[in-house]
Amino acid sequence: MCGPKSMRSFLAAVAILALTASAAPVCGQTPPNVTVFEGARVITGDGSAPIEDAAIVVSGNRITAVGRRGEVAAPDGAARVDLKGKTVMPALIDAHVHMGYRRGTSFTADNYTRENLLDMLDRYAWYGVAAILETGTGRGDLPYQVRAEARTGARYLTAGSGFGMPNAGPGGAMRDSAYGVTEEEQARKDVQELAAHKPDMVKIWVDDRNGTVEKLKPNLYRAIIDEAHKHSLRVMAHITELADAKDLLRAGLDGFAHMVRDHDVDDEFLALVKARPNVFFTETLWGERRAIFAAKPAWVDDPALRGAFSAESIAQLAEQLSPDPKANAQAVQRARDMAATNLRNTARLYAAGARIGLGTDTGGVSGGQFFGLGTHVELELLVTEVGLTPMQALVIGTRTSAEILGLSDLGAIAAGKSADFIVLDANPLDDIANTRRINRVYLRGERIPRAALSAKWNAKG
Repeated sequence: MCGPKSMRSFLAAVAILALTASAAPVCGQTPPNVTVFEGARVITGDGSAPIEDAAIVVSGNRITAVGRRGEVAAPDGAARVDLKGKTVMPALIDAHVHMGYRRGTSFTADNYTRENLLDMLDRYAWYGVAAILETGTGRGDLPYQVRAEARTGARYLTAGSGFGMPNAGPGGAMRDSAYGVTEEEQARKDVQELAAHKPDMVKIWVDDRNGTVEKLKPNLYRAIIDEAHKHSLRVMAHITELADAKDLLRAGLDGFAHMVRDHDVDDEFLALVKARPNVFFTETLWGERRAIFAAKPAWVDDPALRGAFSAESIAQLAEQLSPDPKANAQAVQRARDMAATNLRNTARLYAAGARIGLGTDTGGVSGGQFFGLGTHVELELLVTEVGLTPMQALVIGTRTSAEILGLSDLGAIAAGKSADFIVLDANPLDDIANTRRINRVYLRGERIPRAALSAKWNAKG
């Protein structure tokens, strides 16, 4: 005969079985939160031909099946969303941004608040960007706290505080966000402090900003890279010069936050890259837009911009698509030369098989406050200025960028992936600019309330 303790255990087991049985779907009953998106052309993100008249089955926040309509099994009674005439593509990933310092047209450390970070993540979501990496300009514990929160908006990854020589980190309002180091032992201790927060990357600045600051010394960046690797952290570098890029590769660097821009990459550099197939680059063409665009592009007058930006910001954007009137002729020509070199090097490295991800530098000194928009324009520049096909650019902005950031559940429309995708009114394979013709956005299976966000932003002015 069972004792009191055994009887309690028996009753508890019966109760658990009863709850499990009541929670299980009855045969023929539709599981909760299953939706079939059908009729669209689907660009999966892996470079393969689109699936015409497709069906995407989403259960909760996950894609469970994708294929031709009629060939994909879906539970009876699942909700149906008709997307006939639309194109669906994976949500984008931006692997180089700066968060918190921009609010409208202002650029200051006082803007670095939880409210502003969350607002920026909503702006990325509005544009169909599923995740971003903040590259080394985080302040204190706030970025890690926001990263840990369950919320709407784009997924937030951060490199926390980056590393440079004293007062030689990122420019403008971000200058004091980086660790300033002078000794190897100090650099290692700072990396250890950073590692305790489990950043998603480590950022270093190896650039003298055209002779205005001291460049991070090789012995220091070697110590930082070595210590970071001991903590299983990858290191990305802000660079300009080819010689620095070569030495950083020899030192074990994992990725470049910008493209080489002082010289065309040579065979020696390509050999160093090929010997390190996981090394990555972000090209940040958006950050050099003033030096790339010869005239104001038509999309500046697109009424859709008013859904995300104030009239004042749009006016500032128009000004930023021509050379800075305060710059002298020599500075303007230097910027144009560097931008042209960036384009050539991006094309050559892509042709050589290098890993190139999408990064814009949005939110920084040159990137401005155009969160999400810059991500789409970067895709366009990869096609119109670098010479890639629309499909090649889309793979860079989705699958490759997700791989670079270790986001295995993003970057593609496939079974098992997070349900993060953009519904477009036109096909970006016909014209890459069509990625901006957004009908709706889904992140983690939930539709982003784009109209409500626009109303909130427009009300604030």
